[in-house]
Amino acid sequence: MAVAVIMPRQGNTVESCVINEWHKHVGDAVAVGDILFSYETDKAAFEEEAKVAGTLLKVLYEEGDDVPCLENVCVIGEPGEDPDACLAGGSAEPEAAPAVAAPAAAAQGAGDCVPVIMPRQGNTVESCVINEWHKHVGDAVKVGDLLFSYETDKAGFDEEAKVEGTLLAVFFEEGDDVPCLENVCVIGKPGANAEAFRPGAEPPAAAPAAAAAPAAPAEEIAEPALTVGNLRISPRAKRLAESKGADLSKVVPTGPDGRVIERDVQALLDAGRTLAAAKAAEAPAEAAPAAEAPAAVELGVPVDDSYTEPMSKMRKVIAKNMMVSLSTMAQLTHNLSYDATEVKNARAMFKAKGEKFGMDKISINDIVMYAVARTLAMPEHKALNANLVDDGATMKYFKGVHLGMAVDTDRGLMVPTIFNADKMTLKQLSDTAKKLAKDCKEGKISPDYLKGASFTVSNIGVYGIESFTPVINPPQTGILGVCAMKDAFRMENGEIKVYPSMGLSLTYDHRALDGTPASKFLVDLKANLENFTLLLARG
Repeated sequence: MAVAVIMPRQGNTVESCVINEWHKHVGDAVAVGDILFSYETDKAAFEEEAKVAGTLLKVLYEEGDDVPCLENVCVIGEPGEDPDACLAGGSAEPEAAPAVAAPAAAAQGAGDCVPVIMPRQGNTVESCVINEWHKHVGDAVKVGDLLFSYETDKAGFDEEAKVEGTLLAVFFEEGDDVPCLENVCVIGKPGANAEAFRPGAEPPAAAPAAAAAPAAPAEEIAEPALTVGNLRISPRAKRLAESKGADLSKVVPTGPDGRVIERDVQALLDAGRTLAAAKAAEAPAEAAPAAEAPAAVELGVPVDDSYTEPMSKMRKVIAKNMMVSLSTMAQLTHNLSYDATEVKNARAMFKAKGEKFGMDKISINDIVMYAVARTLAMPEHKALNANLVDDGATMKYFKGVHLGMAVDTDRGLMVPTIFNADKMTLKQLSDTAKKLAKDCKEGKISPDYLKGASFTVSNIGVYGIESFTPVINPPQTGILGVCAMKDAFRMENGEIKVYPSMGLSLTYDHRALDGTPASKFLVDLKANLENFTLLLARG
């Protein structure tokens, strides 16, 4: 059946997107995961991956066209099919495919429904966590309705319906970690066979085989088995067991050679829920106890009042990255302070006179990042504007300065990248930094802006921190900590003079550079900050 591919809506305020490049052309074979076309909003660029296999039958827009969101862009189907059949009346049946597609002949009624898959938000994203369902089984669904919210380890997203119908089945619950391109739910006509699209489902056989275990999904058989205790288990089954806390000592393997596969773990979980429901039904009803006054706290009496909460996916990723950083790098930190008089005066001038130039919101941190970008662009500091790759065997140098900026959010630390920061004016850098920080805090940041940095700046001076040891984001070779501004004292002409001083903490990978060049970077950065007006004039 031919299906239409629509232009995604990347954010509630995005009305249209421009097609940058077609990666497939009419007549080309298409596999699930192939890039069909690249497109961009006014803020970020994306790639649209195929979610169904077939042949590209028709292209409705060309490179450079500005396409309304949720509009049909192209059609994928079988050779010889009429591509206009799914476009009649202007309604789109979106491209979507189950991770394990059941043949139409074997899945009676499956043609009347369309599975919704978990999108892949970035090339490095393997799975996403479902935060909330906005529709439930049996609900009517219209194009554009929110089906569910989900998050990667970096940002949150909403999945909108791209076809009308009824929500027939939901395969994952809130809190589940779902592999990208896996079927999440099914929309279609009431009575259609939605179960044909359940992850790991087998096509129904023409005649049931007596007492014979159904075959395991082909792609799960192809995965190398893992060993857990005395069990051989597929990676998918292991992920499901870990996410649900399943007791594998009670699982019954049905996979080849006694392997535990995903459906075995699901059967164990289903059996546990059934048993719990039965026990709850048999339990005698108890009258609600009368409200009692809270017991008095006995001081000095041993008590365990602790409680546990699972770490968020993002927190786990941060923890893993920090451990990798500290255990694989030779990290060393140098501290230095500079006279912030000129920086402070520049900030005061921008605030007082910069409104009509759009520069009144420029911050001290913007000024520091501007100076950092210009200093890193100096040829003698290329070892800090670099990545150390291939297990420390290769230095990857960057022509431009792609500045990572640490941003504190409610969900954890995020580090968006200001690309080509060394070529920006101070206003351009400030505007870009504020936009990226806002997108991070609102969970709207594109994954493309959460990678590719050549160096990072982390500012916690607002909390009064005078010195700290920032941890490098691998594979970068350095990170600068920006500390608090405070009053310092020095002797001038026999008199004590008070001046504003700001601390800088540079952590660098000693494998990539030695202490002397690291120190020279700080010295040059200090000179640029203390002579900021000249640096700004030089551009």
